Amino acid sequence: MRSMPALAALAVLACSAPLLLGAAPALAKSKTCAALKAIDPDNDGSIDMAEAKAAAGAAFDRLNKDKDQTLERKELKGRLSKKDIKAGDPDKDGTIDKAEYLAIAEQRFKAANPDGDGTVDCKEAKSKAGRALMKLLR
Repeated sequence: MRSMPALAALAVLACSAPLLLGAAPALAKSKTCAALKAIDPDNDGSIDMAEAKAAAGAAFDRLNKDKDQTLERKELKGRLSKKDIKAGDPDKDGTIDKAEYLAIAEQRFKAANPDGDGTVDCKEAKSKAGRALMKLLR
């Protein structure tokens, strides 16, 4: 037979599980907002195309460990699928150079900005298109 404190602890855990599990999506969304805030130099709560491209350029530079001015699939660390690499690689060399990376970031920015106001805010960054953009900028 279990002791009363152990049963009480189990009861608290059982009652808390739905609350804790429900918090997981909220935590993921708050991470997205925190990531957006980290690349928002003017702290206006959104990023514009120039801020997105600056963040994408900095991300490219961080990812380009071998400093060969291109990113191979391994260096991209899952930011782009094979299909995305193929589509974003017009010279068909199997790598993504900085101009290609910035062009992909621009396409994703436009997709993440459905209202066409020229900015991506926290709400838009949480969308599927916004998460794809944020993946490139981190």
